[in-house]
Amino acid sequence: MAYNLKKEMSKKERFYPGHRLCAGCGAGIVCRAMTRALEPEDKAVICNATGCLEVSSFQYPYTAWDDSYIHLAFENASAAASGVELAYRALKRKGTIREDQKFKVLAIGGDGGTYDIGFQSLSGALERGHDFTYFCYDNNAYMNTGTQRSSATPRYASATTTPAGVESVGKKQTQKDLTQIVVAHGSPYVAQTTLFGNMKDFHEKAHRAIYVDGPTFVNVLTPCPRGWQYPAAQLKEMCRLAVETCIWPLYEVVDGEYTLSYEPRKKLPVEEFMSKQGRFAHCFKKGNEWTIDAAQEYVDKKWEELLNKCK
Repeated sequence: MAYNLKKEMSKKERFYPGHRLCAGCGAGIVCRAMTRALEPEDKAVICNATGCLEVSSFQYPYTAWDDSYIHLAFENASAAASGVELAYRALKRKGTIREDQKFKVLAIGGDGGTYDIGFQSLSGALERGHDFTYFCYDNNAYMNTGTQRSSATPRYASATTTPAGVESVGKKQTQKDLTQIVVAHGSPYVAQTTLFGNMKDFHEKAHRAIYVDGPTFVNVLTPCPRGWQYPAAQLKEMCRLAVETCIWPLYEVVDGEYTLSYEPRKKLPVEEFMSKQGRFAHCFKKGNEWTIDAAQEYVDKKWEELLNKCK
C-alpha cells in the first residue's frame, strides 16, 4: 500500500485525545498510527495487556479507543486475541456476522507484557497460527510500576532493580532479541520499526502486518522520557539516534526472507544515543568508559549479523 501522509492524516481518528499518557510518551503515537493503518471500512478488536497504555487509555467508564477494546491481565493478551479470532470465525460460519463485515484482531502490550510476562501466551498463539497482529511498544523497562528492568532493557542501563552504583554499572545482561525469536516461530510477517521520520516505515509495516493472513508481529521501539531520563520534547530525536546508531535497525521478515528497510549513510557511534539519556549517565564517568566500548562492540556484531541475513 502506497503511503500518502496527507491521506493518512485525513482519516478519522480511532485513538482519541484525552488519555492520561505522560507528556512525550510514544505509546499514544503508536496507537494512533496502528489504528490508522486499518482500512476505514474495517473494524478492530483491541486486546491490551496491562501496562502504561491500559491504565492511561481506559479508565472505566472512559476510553480513548474508538474500536472494541478488551483490557487483559499482563500475561494473556495473545491468549485473549486467539479466543476473539476463533469467536469471529465461528460467528461468520453461523451467519451472525456478514461475510462483508471485516474485523481485525490487534493485540498490544509493552515489553514487560510481551518479552517477559506475556511471552508464553504470545508463543502459543504464534505456534497455533491465529490470524491476529501483535504490536509491542518496547520502552525498555516496566515503566508503569516504576522503571524496573525487563528482558528488553539494554545492558548497562540503570533501572530501579538494576541501579548503577559504586560496584554496579546497571543491568549486566544484553536485551532479548524478541523480533528474532518471533521469526523463529515461522510467523509469515515480522517487522521492527519505530517513530521515525514521517512515519512512513511504521505505517507501511503496520498495514502489511494487519492484512497478512496468520499471526504477525510488529516490534516498535517506543522511548519513555521518564524512564530513559531525557526531555519529553526529544522523542523523535531518541528514535532517530536509535536508528542511525543501528541500536534499533529497521527491517522486516516476510516468510523467512529478510529485507533491510533503512541503512544509515554514516553509522553513528552508540555514545551519541547513550549520552542523551540519564539512564546511561554512569557509563560516562571515569572508570566506566569500557561500558561504551562494550556496547559498541555488541551493536556492531548484531548489525553485521542482520546485514548478512538481508543479503
